[in-house]
Amino acid sequence: MPVGCHVVSVSPHGKGSWSSGYKVDIDVDDEEIEYFVKVISRPNHFEMARGEFESQKELEKYLPDNVASPSAYGTLELDSSSSFFLTPFRHLSEKVLDSQPLAEVLDKLHRTSASPTGKFGFHVATFNGVVPLVNDWCDTWEEYYGRQLRADIQWMHSVRGPDPKFDETAERFFEKVIPRLLRPLQSGGRTIKPSLVHGDVWPGNIQLDTTTRRAILYDSCCCYGHNELDLAMMREPRYQFTKEHADKYKELVPPSAPVEDFDDRNSIYAMCDNIINVGLHDHRQFLREQVMGEMERLINKYPGGIDGYELSENQRQPSVNQV
Repeated sequence: MPVGCHVVSVSPHGKGSWSSGYKVDIDVDDEEIEYFVKVISRPNHFEMARGEFESQKELEKYLPDNVASPSAYGTLELDSSSSFFLTPFRHLSEKVLDSQPLAEVLDKLHRTSASPTGKFGFHVATFNGVVPLVNDWCDTWEEYYGRQLRADIQWMHSVRGPDPKFDETAERFFEKVIPRLLRPLQSGGRTIKPSLVHGDVWPGNIQLDTTTRRAILYDSCCCYGHNELDLAMMREPRYQFTKEHADKYKELVPPSAPVEDFDDRNSIYAMCDNIINVGLHDHRQFLREQVMGEMERLINKYPGGIDGYELSENQRQPSVNQV
């Protein structure tokens, strides 16, 4: 906060599952300024605060008018068991953002951003809720996403206990489906750019600023990844960003090749959030069965895995004697 400021008032604000939020009104040189401070009291509180700060800082590079700007973060001076994240206060509408402005801001983010290493990952750990993302840099999206999905499954089991049936299905899924759906993005002459993704796109994290009338992104858990990752939660009926929002985005940004794999890629991208929800919420235990059922559907759809795809792709290529 500005040097010499005077705190006028502090009041609880917002509904955070993993933190407490406060609106802070200050006075500096007879000017009143509003801030929002999030206080995190979890085992990884400092890493969570740092991850959000660095995520918002990275988003601000590409969307200076569309993010909750990060002001500061750190451990509380009088309570080392908690950390804070500070940002200027914004008055946000609770109305669900329309598909057009959401598509436009995601398009700009994905199109203009560029990985500083040319790889997939991020320079610090970020957190989806309380769940850490494994952000070590990877050359391939298959490696990055497969690693994260395994980590999320392990985290779910640490909370809910082991599930041998789920693990047996998951191993077949990792063997057959992950290579089949993600490796073609970067083989056969195809490439994808590691784009900055918000990582947790739902109406609770992107809202309209009532003053500027701009979409504002916050509570991010960023990485440089496949842009389609930010559409994952739009296929789940519990969220109010829907297929309409995803379709509007696809009007601006066509699906990556192979285009015919888009919906199945979208399905596996949604798995991480569903698995995390199993661990976070007692009333969403049904999602474990839903994920396992979707894994089995995709295993049955792609029994040959990547080998079957590469064989069929080679068969589609014209021979040297064809005109």
